[in-house]
Amino acid sequence: MDIFLIGFLVFGLFVLLSSFFTVKQQTAVIIERFGKFLSIRQSGLQLKIPLIDRIAGRVNLKIQQLDVIIETKTKDNVFVKLKVSVQFMVVKDTVYDAFYKLEYPHDQITSYVFDVVRAEVPKLILDDVFERKDDIAIAVKRELNEAMTTYGYTIINTLVTDIDPDIQVKNAMNRINAADREKTVAEFEAEASRIRIVAKAKAEAESKRLQGQGIADQRREIAKGLVESVDVLNKVGINSQEASALIVVTQHYDTLQAIGADTNSNLILLPNSPQAGSDMLNNMVASFTASNLVGESMKTGLRKVEPKKGKNLPSAGHSEEETPESES
Repeated sequence: MDIFLIGFLVFGLFVLLSSFFTVKQQTAVIIERFGKFLSIRQSGLQLKIPLIDRIAGRVNLKIQQLDVIIETKTKDNVFVKLKVSVQFMVVKDTVYDAFYKLEYPHDQITSYVFDVVRAEVPKLILDDVFERKDDIAIAVKRELNEAMTTYGYTIINTLVTDIDPDIQVKNAMNRINAADREKTVAEFEAEASRIRIVAKAKAEAESKRLQGQGIADQRREIAKGLVESVDVLNKVGINSQEASALIVVTQHYDTLQAIGADTNSNLILLPNSPQAGSDMLNNMVASFTASNLVGESMKTGLRKVEPKKGKNLPSAGHSEEETPESES
């Protein structure tokens, strides 16, 4: 009798404990009675009838994310892999539809993403896929909203998080980008060189202008000085012609003095009149002729002196004593 009572108490305690259950935050629990939907329980401590009611399932009310990787072809026949991230959730009012109408929501969402992406990307070339990835994400979201709302799911957002073309296409794009940057660098370098050349030309032009202005000012001042010099010489009784000749001679000797002041100068001064060149040539020819004549004279004098010296010498094989006998 005591064993039966203990068993009954244990069974009663088990039934009592199984009547209570807890539901976590952002979670909904589906309660069925004899296999039929009974109610939806929200977070907190809940009660059900043991052995009659049962927990059919739990529905997550948090925002979930599903990453879908699709490989497709662009309009310019380039195969590319896209990673589309879909953020979705079940709202409290549609828990019944989300639990009973759709068994595998992830597979359903993946199918719709594949369908939309493979319909949109083949319309675009590869460059446009990178530039218009937001348009692709909007098209995926619009299609998913229309389809998944029926099943109690709300699409929060869709994002194209990665675009990965073939490795050879990547390398080609990198080479194109590098060549374009090198072209830009060459254009900037050419522009900088042009600016330097223009600036240098402007500086040289300005230098020439200032140099010419300086020479003009110098000549103007020289002319003023010459006028003043002529006026001074006229006051002491020297006419303008004599004054001009005196000034020219003075400038000539001043120039010679300035040239001779440089000890390292290799400058040779020659007459610059046409007749002076002819006179210099004649003088050089006369000098060479006179030099040749002097040389010939010196050679002739040497020949005349050598025989006289030989006559005074005694002949070989005769002594001084034999000389009188030969005369007799």
